[in-house]
Amino acid sequence: MTTIISNAYLTATINSKGAELVSLQANETETEYIWDGNPEFWGKHSPVLFPIVGTLKNNSYSYNNQNYSLSRHGFAREMDFDLIHKTENSAVFSIQSSAETLKKYPFEFELQIIYSLEEKKLIIAYKVINKSQSKMPFSIGAHPAFALNENFEDYAIEFEKDEDLVYNLLEDDLISNKTKTLDKTENQVKLNYELFANDALIFKTLQSKSLSILKNRKPFLKVHFNGFPHLGIWTKVNAPFLCIEPWYGFSDTTNATGNLFEKEGIQIIEVNEIFNSKYTIEIV
Repeated sequence: MTTIISNAYLTATINSKGAELVSLQANETETEYIWDGNPEFWGKHSPVLFPIVGTLKNNSYSYNNQNYSLSRHGFAREMDFDLIHKTENSAVFSIQSSAETLKKYPFEFELQIIYSLEEKKLIIAYKVINKSQSKMPFSIGAHPAFALNENFEDYAIEFEKDEDLVYNLLEDDLISNKTKTLDKTENQVKLNYELFANDALIFKTLQSKSLSILKNRKPFLKVHFNGFPHLGIWTKVNAPFLCIEPWYGFSDTTNATGNLFEKEGIQIIEVNEIFNSKYTIEIV
């Protein structure tokens, strides 16, 4: 089932499976900004990553001397969300822990994903509620894929601040200690597929809290991610999209112990505590 929200400028479509944004269009030009999910390259559009981001070492973790299995990026993106509130320009989706989720993740929770349109901005907010009787470790992240319909090398990304763009390399889908620094001109990086030959670019720390995609040196889309400590940037070679991924957390490091509470980048919330965060897609 899909839900449509709109205002004078934009129309967004969200699928109840995963509460996934599947379309964001400019009303005047009918320009589509979200990747169409062609499975030849990648069959997703903008999945929500919860309760982990990325890959666990051996796809497992330990908690209270028990081992649990969790697949890459967690289970929320495959679950059917309930639409619990809707207006013309906003929608709130929710899932809650169940007997099935407790087998993989032994914490009671509610996850709400809130979409709202304000002029030429789509705001995506996350609300994580700990309903367990203990502290709850988790990660959450965004994975929107933006359609790039022209020659990939005609695009560039522009970081908010002129800084050293140091990223960690992946090793068997885990974060290694090896780093590289992106070549840039001032705060711009020209896109080419060689950048992604070793999969995603993982930034553990960035001063920038927004990033623009430029086409022929002109910005057409901006992602604001104030508060998110980590960022991933990814595409598949020859695919006409780019993912800008604000995260709280990332894949296990190659030397991870497997203890979920010791996982680098993990968030921990107290009993009955509510975690809130949001990021914004702005059409410019």
